[in-house]
Amino acid sequence: MACDGYIDILVSECAHFDELDCPDPLAMSCQCNMFEDIELELLPHPHSMRQAVNIIIAVERMKHFKQMSSAKFCEEALIGALIFENVIEERQINPLNTPATYRKANQTLQCTICDKYKKSLVLSDELNTQDLHLKAVTLTGGNMNLKVRFSMSAYYTSTPQNIGQPVCLGISNSNLYLACTKSDDSSLPKLLLKEVSGPLNIINVGDSDEYDSLLFFRKETGTAYNTFESVKHPGWFISTAFEDTERVEMEKTPTDRTVNFTLEDQVKIRA
Repeated sequence: MACDGYIDILVSECAHFDELDCPDPLAMSCQCNMFEDIELELLPHPHSMRQAVNIIIAVERMKHFKQMSSAKFCEEALIGALIFENVIEERQINPLNTPATYRKANQTLQCTICDKYKKSLVLSDELNTQDLHLKAVTLTGGNMNLKVRFSMSAYYTSTPQNIGQPVCLGISNSNLYLACTKSDDSSLPKLLLKEVSGPLNIINVGDSDEYDSLLFFRKETGTAYNTFESVKHPGWFISTAFEDTERVEMEKTPTDRTVNFTLEDQVKIRA
């Protein structure tokens, strides 16, 4: 930003100035009243707002000389008042409450998911009267084909993240994604299967983007387990019960349900 003009500080001669007594302007030893000897002149030269603010601060610094009418206007005082280039520090200020933007990476991981009790995630019976959802089931023998195969897409953001890799969990060969969202009849987040049409190349969190509920922070632990925490609802994790065939749900930790999962049958695919 530039000002229409800038303030030029001119220090006029002291009332009792004598060139023979003060041969060096930077070492003036005359006694003077600073407010009577400072002239402010507005000149039509474009300067930055920083320069204008620095000048104002310098004038404020000079005010204390009014209390020094009997003291020397020494070299150190003059330099301290006029050298103010570093008074203002330039800082980049980011706008508050700016929604984070997540961009899709060019690689997808296809896999199946089991909880730490070796139960696999499968789809509920599509012919029953309940809504379509995931269950954790112990599979044996010829039932292994019931495992849901996921396409896990990784995302990155310019906002620093220390709690895991942002991912979306889609069901392969379908338009269904896991979503952590609040329904109309509940104030608590729930895990739902959400239909999505079109690519999810960019997702914004914190605004009206309807797809921010699809993002989870995937975090790997030292025991090869993975946790999936909702990005939109921090502290809420995908979880399973100890009992067999129970519904996969969102749960706030700590909990008696497990939030630890292993990724099986992994295949990396470039988008």
